[in-house]
Amino acid sequence: MKKFVTGFVVGSLVTTAATVCLVATLKKTVIDPIEEKEAQIDESRRKAHRKSFAR
Repeated sequence: MKKFVTGFVVGSLVTTAATVCLVATLKKTVIDPIEEKEAQIDESRRKAHRKSFAR
């Protein structure tokens, strides 16, 4: 019974660690570039807005 409990705990920890790594990788490769692109678009929009009043 002791080996079963140890294996179950270790398996649960490994699965949890793999899930955390997957989420972190997904955020880094998918979500962050989208947010950076949105920030760049907003910055360009603000610059264009300022230019339209400067003329």
